[in-house]
Amino acid sequence: MEIVKEESESKGRMVAYEGGTEAGEMTFSVANDFIIVDHTEVAEGYKGQGVGKKLFWALVDMLRKEDRKVMPLCPYASAMFKKHPDTHDVLRFGSL
Repeated sequence: MEIVKEESESKGRMVAYEGGTEAGEMTFSVANDFIIVDHTEVAEGYKGQGVGKKLFWALVDMLRKEDRKVMPLCPYASAMFKKHPDTHDVLRFGSL
């Protein structure tokens, strides 16, 4: 599975591709010095295969590499950050 970041000035998404087919996405808005994750969706046929987790970890990796912070408004992303306190370094306010 390949995870690709697509980003414009105000919007972006992390997209999971499996064999050229879009398996899922995590969308975000770009604010001044941080991003706001607002939605995670996994395509039918790919649910239960860990696509959401792969998107989450790719997001965390991207944030660390780019020295950015995140505000997770998406229920899935918020739950993942709560489940993994070792990722709180990328949260805009340090914890949930």
